[in-house]
Amino acid sequence: MKKTSLRILSLILSLCVIAAVFTACNNGSQENPGNSSTPSTPASTHVDYVGQLKLDLNSNRLRYEVQWGNHSHIDGDTTHFEVPRDFDSSGTVKARYLAIDTPESTGQIEEWGKAASRFTKEKLSTAHSIMIESESNKWNFDGNGRYLVWIWYKPTADAEYRCLNIELLQNGLGGGSSSAETIYGETAVAAIAQATREKLYMFSGEKDPEFPYGEALSVTLKELRVNVANYEGQKVAVEGIITYNSDYTAYIESYDAETDMYYGMQVFYGYDSKLIPVLAQGSQVRVVGVVNSFYGTYQISSLKYNPMRPTDPANTWQISTGNPIAFKEVAAADFVGNKTILVNEEEKTFRFGDLAVSTSISMKNLKVESVYTTTNPDASDVGAMTLTCSVGGVTVDVRTGVLKDADGNLITASAFQGKTIDVKGIVDLYNDNYQIRALTMNEITIH
Repeated sequence: MKKTSLRILSLILSLCVIAAVFTACNNGSQENPGNSSTPSTPASTHVDYVGQLKLDLNSNRLRYEVQWGNHSHIDGDTTHFEVPRDFDSSGTVKARYLAIDTPESTGQIEEWGKAASRFTKEKLSTAHSIMIESESNKWNFDGNGRYLVWIWYKPTADAEYRCLNIELLQNGLGGGSSSAETIYGETAVAAIAQATREKLYMFSGEKDPEFPYGEALSVTLKELRVNVANYEGQKVAVEGIITYNSDYTAYIESYDAETDMYYGMQVFYGYDSKLIPVLAQGSQVRVVGVVNSFYGTYQISSLKYNPMRPTDPANTWQISTGNPIAFKEVAAADFVGNKTILVNEEEKTFRFGDLAVSTSISMKNLKVESVYTTTNPDASDVGAMTLTCSVGGVTVDVRTGVLKDADGNLITASAFQGKTIDVKGIVDLYNDNYQIRALTMNEITIH
């Protein structure tokens, strides 16, 4: 009995020693509580680096509370915030996030770009408070005049500020961009390493379910419009809202918050009647086709469509229906003027019409000075009119379709001559002159 008792006692002591050693080893691997930026943890332990990183309101770094606005969202790592004009004369802070580079979602679309863009919008559009922070005691800018900043946000009034730059990295929605050289560099690098280890999003090795893999090059309508010659002859995939569908041609457009403009393109689908309901007015669609020039106007044609394979990446498909048409109001002086925008990080100036062609717009208080009616019997639009109008010393042409009243009678020049009108329509190019094309009488209001 005594030997048995001694063996049991010895076994208990041995287990205690092993437990003590194990506990000591674990304690030795715990993070340093005095260092919130660079915890040292076992590889299998997930760390909320965002929760550990605190906004130091007592440092000498510049900070400013900004507002989310109607046109704030750009993409995953760029946001335009609203500020008082005494802070920035433009009333806008164009913020470029430090330490991170998210996949593209505003030009040539990249894998996980939409996910990163959506993540940023969801966090900031519902935030109780948003703070931008500089790296130092002055505001720093990139080569395009954008503020280089850290983005902090409070999800609710009683929450602590969270750093969105680090949160994107921690979730695998961006790669590093000179991350180690920044004030929160060690945390940024640790967050990237953890996201890589956990195989999140960009580091998952999996396919992005929102990225259209296949032979078509996925681009935004803005990218296609401002660099259209570079895409001639190429197969592309674009997304947008169908504004019109007439004469085997549809018009597709999408909004770009950075320039506060819509960009569009003609889509020629030919005699494929199966595409008529897919490209119905108000439908959000993904169009796959080839870019080509037709009588000086670029369009997408040679559409691929297989109703049996609606989500094939090489296929045109309908995403949703019943979306409103923008008809963004444009001043006549802007319509005939120029506009400067950023293209591939470089400022470029275009004629307004070069950017807005094939998009829906509206214009008010146009005085009809003269009317030309198409009378050539060989023309397909006999009875269509060109209304030469003036407003504020500017001349704008409105090209109508063949217009008829409620009883089916042809509407002629006398209905418009000398009248003032409001018009909705598509920006159209004719003989190197941009005009507004109104297809039906529903788009014209006579004062």
